[in-house]
Amino acid sequence: MQILLVATYELGQQPGSIGSAAAHLRTFGHDVRALDVSVESWDESLVEWADEVAFSVPMHTASRLARELARGIDRPIKAFGLYAGQCSDFAEPVDWSAPVPDRDLLAPLDRYARLAIGGEERLVGSVSASHGCAHRCRHCPVPVVYDGRVVRVDEDAILADVAQLVGAGARHITFNDPDFLNAPPHSLRVVRRFHEQFPDLTFDCTVKVEHVLRHADVWPEFAAAGCVFVVSAFESVDDATLERLDKGHTADDAARAVAVLRAAGIDVRPSWLPFTPWTTRADLIALLDFVHAHDLVGSVDPVQYSVRLLLPRGSLLLDHPDMVPFVDSWDDERSTFLWAAADPEMDALQRRIAALVEIDDQPLSAYPRVRELVGAPPVDLAGVTTGRPRLTESWFCCAEPTERQLQLPRASARDASFESRC
Repeated sequence: MQILLVATYELGQQPGSIGSAAAHLRTFGHDVRALDVSVESWDESLVEWADEVAFSVPMHTASRLARELARGIDRPIKAFGLYAGQCSDFAEPVDWSAPVPDRDLLAPLDRYARLAIGGEERLVGSVSASHGCAHRCRHCPVPVVYDGRVVRVDEDAILADVAQLVGAGARHITFNDPDFLNAPPHSLRVVRRFHEQFPDLTFDCTVKVEHVLRHADVWPEFAAAGCVFVVSAFESVDDATLERLDKGHTADDAARAVAVLRAAGIDVRPSWLPFTPWTTRADLIALLDFVHAHDLVGSVDPVQYSVRLLLPRGSLLLDHPDMVPFVDSWDDERSTFLWAAADPEMDALQRRIAALVEIDDQPLSAYPRVRELVGAPPVDLAGVTTGRPRLTESWFCCAEPTERQLQLPRASARDASFESRC
C-alpha cells in the first residue's frame, strides 16, 4: 500500500512521529512518503499517489491544522499520536510507532527551530525517553490516553536516534517526554549514557514542579551533562486553581523550583494556563507579578500569557463540580468542549492578549503591553535578565492556532509562520 504521512505542526521540531510511523509501516512492506507542511509546500500530487493519507496529531494545534487539510482529501484518512482519538470525526485513529524513527524522509534539521544560547544558534533534534505520564493532571490531554501509565523507550533505541540526529547536524537535543522524571532511574541512565557518548551536546527537558523539588539532587548532575533549561508547567499562581487542576504543587512550590534549578545553573521556562473559568483580573496581575519578581520575564514566551483551557474528549475536568456549570457543547472545529468564563470580561481580555502575542512574540516588549491590557501597574524592567537559552519557536502545544497557522498548510514553505518567527 502507498501511504502518505503528513505532519502539520510539532512545536517547530522535526516530526519524529512521522519517522517512527514510517519505520513501522516499512517493516510491513508499505511504500511510504512524508510531508511536513510546517516547512514544506502542500503537494497535491502526493495525495494522488497515495492509497491512504495519515496525519500525525501529537497536540491540539496539529489536530486543528490536520482537520483543515483533510477537507480537501479524497482518500481514506487516518490519524496517529496523542490527539488521534480527538480526530475521529474525520480520521480513523491508528497506533503506528517504532522505537527508532526513519528520518530519511524528513526535511533537514536546518528547516526547524534552533537553540539560541550565548549569542549563537544550534540545530536541534528531539527524542522521547518515555511516553505517557504517571500523573493525572485534570486539564492535561495525556491522562485521557495513558491514564497514569508510563511507557519507557528502550535506552539503546534512544541513543541510536540521538546518534542519527547528531549525524544530521544536531548540537542540542530536546527530550519531549510529558515529564522526563516520570521514571527517574531510567532518565538518569539515559542522561549518563547520553553525556558519555555525546559529551558536547546540550539538552532540555520537561519536568513537573513536584518532580523538580522531589528530585532536587539530580540537577547538578543534569547540568554537568549539558542540561541548559527545563520547561515546567507552573500553570497558575492561584492555589485554588492549582488544586482544581490537581497539579500537585502550590505557587510557593513553583518559586522554590525556580531557585532549585537556578542554583544548579539551569534556566527554567514556565508554561502557564492563565485563562480558566475561574480566572479573575487579580489572578492575572498576580501571575505577571510572579514572573517579574522571579526574573522570569525573559524566560516566558508571550504566547503563554494567552493560553486558554482546552477540554478534549475524556478530559478529567469535565465532571469536576467547579467545572460543570461552565461547560457547553463539543466543537469539532476547535477540538474542545466550549466553555465561558464566570466573568465575561476575562474571555474578551484573553482574545485581546492572544491578538497581541500573535504579532509580538518578544518577551521584553510584549510583557509590559500585556500588563497594560490586564490593568497591572507598570514595573521597572531595567534589571530583567536577557539572553536566557531558548528554542527559537515560541508557540505552544496548548495554544489555539493563529489565523496564519490555519492558512499554513496550503501556503508555500517560505511563507510559513514558523520561518517568519525564527
